[in-house]
Amino acid sequence: MSSLEGKVAVITGGSSGIGLATAERFVAEGAYVFITGRRAPELATAAARIGRNVTTVQSDISDLADLDRLYDTVRTEKGGFDILVANAGVQELRPLAEATPEHVDKLVGVNLRGTLFTVQKALPLLRDGGSIVLISSTADRVGIPEYTVYSAAKAAQRSFTRSWAADLAGRNIRVNAVSPGPIDTPMIDDMMGSKEKGDAMRATFSEVLPMRRIGRPEEVAAAALFLASDEASFTTGADITVDGGQSQL
Repeated sequence: MSSLEGKVAVITGGSSGIGLATAERFVAEGAYVFITGRRAPELATAAARIGRNVTTVQSDISDLADLDRLYDTVRTEKGGFDILVANAGVQELRPLAEATPEHVDKLVGVNLRGTLFTVQKALPLLRDGGSIVLISSTADRVGIPEYTVYSAAKAAQRSFTRSWAADLAGRNIRVNAVSPGPIDTPMIDDMMGSKEKGDAMRATFSEVLPMRRIGRPEEVAAAALFLASDEASFTTGADITVDGGQSQL
């Protein structure tokens, strides 16, 4: 039997990158997935790529009405669900001296506030014994120029993981995190402003990481699968680092 046979999962930010790879892996392991994203064309492409057992919901996790609509869809179609992968996030480079209120509000609004309400609003539908996986980042523990706000928001997610694991233990809901390092996703191009600059950043990562290569979304999805499945039945409050040794060596 596949490890997620009969399970229902919600994956935010599931239209590309890590979220899409996770959705594909979960479906391959027997799950039905709901994926979200802000752009309808990308969601349609993702659904076609996954091919089966998927529902798309166009939404932005920083918009509480969008979150309500997401969970209304889950309730209508499945009644409840078993796994939440809080993956949606946004990244924007800005030195401390150039940080603006708009920059702070954008990154905190999605990565911190949006993640919190994604989980809070899921609780009435998330079945006892379920699993929550936050996709965080090694940016919470490595000093990186221009990452001030992003890193702080990801550090908050690590704190959320511990607090929520304690908070939800009475329902036997496990809460864990996966912290990727540099992963080859479209977010790199978005962050750098072009494909050419993104490729230059990928080359830089490959030179400095201990494993001398950038990570693949599928490698993060494998860690999320472990935490979502019964194989991790005695694991909660934990953080799995998937970074090619970046923060460890």
